[in-house]
Amino acid sequence: MPSSSTGKKKAKDRVALGEPEATTRPQWPPLRPLVPTSDLSLESILEDQIFVIRNLFTAALCRSYVAFLNTLPLVTTPGRPKKGEALRVNDRFQIDDPTFAQQLWAYTGLKHLIAQSGENWGGEVCGLNPRIRIYRYTKGQYFDQHYDESNSLRLLTEPPTLARTTWTLLIYLTGSGTGCVGGETVFYPACGTASNSTSLSTEAAKPIIIELETGMALLHKHGNDCLLHEGRKVTEGEKWVIRSDLCVRR
Repeated sequence: MPSSSTGKKKAKDRVALGEPEATTRPQWPPLRPLVPTSDLSLESILEDQIFVIRNLFTAALCRSYVAFLNTLPLVTTPGRPKKGEALRVNDRFQIDDPTFAQQLWAYTGLKHLIAQSGENWGGEVCGLNPRIRIYRYTKGQYFDQHYDESNSLRLLTEPPTLARTTWTLLIYLTGSGTGCVGGETVFYPACGTASNSTSLSTEAAKPIIIELETGMALLHKHGNDCLLHEGRKVTEGEKWVIRSDLCVRR
């Protein structure tokens, strides 16, 4: 169970803490090879809270991206967060890249799966957050217990779209098959959500552990309905993650 001292700790974009943001758009590797969309599925782990999509990225594509991401100017997060914010120890890169966000949304099958799911995503889904974040966790690094916040933004469409984020998207590029040990994402339904500390249900009282799986995408609700969660310490190898968010119209 989480410690009683966790409180309502938030995860904020590090730009707000004075961490530099990249301004030059990376030359991302092509998003291929990919599994046919017809072979992908949205798997519910906890109803209306947590979903996974296995093999959203192929193993070959993950290897290509890890090799490329190693060339980016990663920045190690500060070791002392501001009051009320969760401690994270990792290396990261972030950039606002609407083109890459649109490619992730449209080319990987994610858009099709979300549109056909019939699930409640918090509104009319209009794409992914263009703020792309790359995380690398090496041995000993982790992300302490926290809640992900929702953010309002303006998508650069024609005409511009006023949007807000409702679900976190994490794409794991490494896992046990690549030598990464630890680093699991763990949710604590017994602690309720960011706005309601009442346990979701007796059936969901146990922590939900999402093991790292190369190429798997994890979607979990954030904002007021976010579950307390953490990224466990990596004990061997490296954990690489691409992070964005689902956006809905506001």
